[in-house]
Amino acid sequence: MDAPKLTISDDDYPELEAVAAIQRGLHSYNQERGGPYDREPVTVLARDENEVVKGGLLGLTYWNWLFIDWLWLSSGVRGQGLGTELLTRAEAIARERGCTDAYTDTFSFHAPKFWQRNGWIEAGRLDGMPPGHSRIWYRKKL
Repeated sequence: MDAPKLTISDDDYPELEAVAAIQRGLHSYNQERGGPYDREPVTVLARDENEVVKGGLLGLTYWNWLFIDWLWLSSGVRGQGLGTELLTRAEAIARERGCTDAYTDTFSFHAPKFWQRNGWIEAGRLDGMPPGHSRIWYRKKL
């Protein structure tokens, strides 16, 4: 049987169906190779007395891992231990779900010492991304 003829095109604004097809296809392939995973969100928020979000952590748990995608604090609340509180809560959620490990990636201008103080170790680095800085991957045994 001949392979179907395909066309390749650029698309700056892909339709949601096209994006969903790619996501479904990759998730399916990943589960065929790595086993099923139930991706569950991890969301920990810090709000002020007016319920305005001043920081938070967004991530996922799957394959017994916690992946932290975003950790942010507004400038007015940094340096008060709030980041550690958010991180500790996310790690507790992950442990409750049976996770044994965690990973994230960040930039060298995003307080790498914060991650190290909280027991995370560097697992990889791309220097020059962006120029003059590095992208750093961290991991932690939970």
